[in-house]
Amino acid sequence: MKRIVAAVLPLLVCAGLLSGCWSKKELTDLAFVIAVGLDKTKDGKYLASFQVVNPGNVAGATQRGGGAAGVPVSIYTSTGDSLVEASRKASEKVSRLLYYAHTNLVVIGEEVAREGLDGVFDAMERNNQFRTTARLVVARGQSAKDVLTVLTPVDKISANQIIKTLEFSEMAWGQTINVDVWQAIRSLASSGRDLTVTGVTIEGDPKRGKRQTNVQSSVPDARVSLEGLALFKKGRLVGWVDGPPARGIVWVLDRIKQTNITIPWKGKKEVIGYRTVRGKTDIKATVKHGRPTVSVHIRAEGDVSEARVPIDLADAGVLFQLEKDIERHVKNEVKQAIETAQRERTDIFGFGDAVHRMDPRLWKKIEKEWNDRYFPNLDVMVTVDMYIRRTGLRNKPYVEAE
Repeated sequence: MKRIVAAVLPLLVCAGLLSGCWSKKELTDLAFVIAVGLDKTKDGKYLASFQVVNPGNVAGATQRGGGAAGVPVSIYTSTGDSLVEASRKASEKVSRLLYYAHTNLVVIGEEVAREGLDGVFDAMERNNQFRTTARLVVARGQSAKDVLTVLTPVDKISANQIIKTLEFSEMAWGQTINVDVWQAIRSLASSGRDLTVTGVTIEGDPKRGKRQTNVQSSVPDARVSLEGLALFKKGRLVGWVDGPPARGIVWVLDRIKQTNITIPWKGKKEVIGYRTVRGKTDIKATVKHGRPTVSVHIRAEGDVSEARVPIDLADAGVLFQLEKDIERHVKNEVKQAIETAQRERTDIFGFGDAVHRMDPRLWKKIEKEWNDRYFPNLDVMVTVDMYIRRTGLRNKPYVEAE
């Protein structure tokens, strides 16, 4: 009997010690931060904006159609010399503990981006709650705070709308790129690749966008939309790229999923549409006469999406000519993108990483001068192969010749 007691008693003592909840956090004590915005104040401090979800209002909006419920999110701001200080000071305004496990968006103000992102992500990476899979955007022409305060009509939480817009825009249009915090940290830590991030702006009146009436109209007073790509050099914002050159950047980065290309035909502008369904970009570096050169090979397949001129799509010769025209169009976009990056002296494509993989010894010699001396004068050979796989149900459009 004594042996049984001696064996069971330690187990009971251990069970009692291990059953405590010393680190418990009650759900009613937590403020779920969905998005974080970073701006700068006039005195140079960080202005942190926290988009906190109002769970009752989100659920109520779903049940009552969104019009009768309160706002789904609240914005709290605080300032500090560091991000951690700003986060801690927010406790003076929030009646709950800020909880970052559900933070899925980080909005960087343009002023913060131009001063540099060195150290911005350090606190985020060290925080055991914060997920580095959170998406990253740069507020263009607006403050990060204003972007987060706009109420959106479709997705009740504006951060979720921005994230979904990033995903679907990259998938369907190809002039934006979906970047998360971890990818940004890797780019900032690499000497052979610089960072590029999608910009976000506000269309309309930002002040009216904060009101609940913004989601009660079929035409909102303010909308959050994506605009251009931000180019960084050594962690600092140096410029913006819009339109076809932005898509050229996405082509080189091998991030094109689907996009639509419109080309001229027999003197008529933008009459033939081509929709890519898959693509692949390969980057290779070589050394010629002691200097590195890079080759970019793009291969894509797609369908004819539109034909607004008389054309015989059953003719193999016509399809071949269309493929060549599409190749020239894509090659021109890529060359514009590369020239823009070389003019800004920022290797956002990772050509330096390709040289490093090809010849580590050479890279060690030129690494420090890569962005300012070698990359701006780098010879880049671009080759494009585009294929038309399907032409749709009609080989001869019903459009009659003039």
